[in-house]
Amino acid sequence: MNNLVSHKFEISRQVRNKRNGHKSFVIWFLGLSGSGKSTLANKVEEKLFQQGINTYSLDGDNIRQGLNKNLGFSREDRHENLRRIAEVAKLFVDNGNVVIASFITPMESDRNSIKEIIGEDEFVEVFVNTSVEECERRDVKGLYKKARSGEIKNFTGIDAPFEKPVKPAIEIKTEEEAPEHAVERIMEVLQDKLKL
Repeated sequence: MNNLVSHKFEISRQVRNKRNGHKSFVIWFLGLSGSGKSTLANKVEEKLFQQGINTYSLDGDNIRQGLNKNLGFSREDRHENLRRIAEVAKLFVDNGNVVIASFITPMESDRNSIKEIIGEDEFVEVFVNTSVEECERRDVKGLYKKARSGEIKNFTGIDAPFEKPVKPAIEIKTEEEAPEHAVERIMEVLQDKLKL
């Protein structure tokens, strides 16, 4: 590691942002499995894309089928999963993209590490706050049922903890708020963030 030297590129993030006409940063949707974070993330990306914003989405299941397919769900593997994702998100931000990330991200320590990697000013935390009961009722992937029967171990919300974020930029309570209204609230916050 001592022999590594970062290469300095002529085209910086600032130059790319100027050409794109907007700042680049990460919108990180977090919450339990089935909370609705991927649904909201997709809707937000659609709105941004319609505005001509350069976007890229990173989602838990997709990442685990490729980049992180060698990782399991132990505490250490979850931490490494998120560390890698944060590093990838940072690369996309450097490329001038608004990154829409959607991951359970259950531990505050991991969220702090992610902010440290990406940079706090380039990180918008969206907590999709949905009760375990509601997520289990939805259970679109059948994961809660498998976790309850013991087929899946270390499942967040069942036999693995979820620490609610201390001060998210935005909190969406999906049991009280329609998705369309939630997207509008998120977009309001992002408009200021996008300005050069």
